[in-house]
Amino acid sequence: MVTKKKTSGLKSKKFKILAAGDFHGDSKATKKLAEKAKKENVDLVVLTGDITGLVETDNIIKPFIDNGKRVVFVPGNWEDEHTASFLSKLYGVKNVEDNYLVYGDGRVGIFGVGSAGRLELQEGKTFKKLKKDFQKVKDLEKKIMISHIHAKGTKSEFSGFEGSSGVRKAIDEFQPDVFLSGHIHEGEGLKETIGRTKVYNVGKKGRIIEL
Repeated sequence: MVTKKKTSGLKSKKFKILAAGDFHGDSKATKKLAEKAKKENVDLVVLTGDITGLVETDNIIKPFIDNGKRVVFVPGNWEDEHTASFLSKLYGVKNVEDNYLVYGDGRVGIFGVGSAGRLELQEGKTFKKLKKDFQKVKDLEKKIMISHIHAKGTKSEFSGFEGSSGVRKAIDEFQPDVFLSGHIHEGEGLKETIGRTKVYNVGKKGRIIEL
């Protein structure tokens, strides 16, 4: 006789992330965030691109690693393919643009795209890539979608910079639990909801999010 486990009344442990980006080489910012990630005991650090740039440093992601935190990222328009690969290998961190990822004991799926500079004129390709990776995580309990550029029609367009229609189509059709982007520095902290999706513009100050 097979006995079924009783699961009623049990809740899955919250999955906590620290999301940030647009450092442009500012290792002082990442050092502060690494301390915050440790203090808040986050499960994962998610970086939305433009990690390198204005102030070059060899230690930009190192503070997170030193504090024992797992890190994933998408490249921004300041990171070309070679820079993204270098960061991934140097720090042992995962580039979400390369492939979807699963965390939280198989409960949380993460997928996304990176630099607007490579994809902004290829919206069909952007959506196709997001759709392919979403199919791999669609049955998981929670889904996080990441892009460096914001989605079309979101609050970040106050800047006058139009968002990605491919990314917006993915939000509308797939309804991930969370969508994270950066790129528009002045939009840091903006939050809105599209259907069931919570949309955040994160920046170098970072934001703690629980799923």
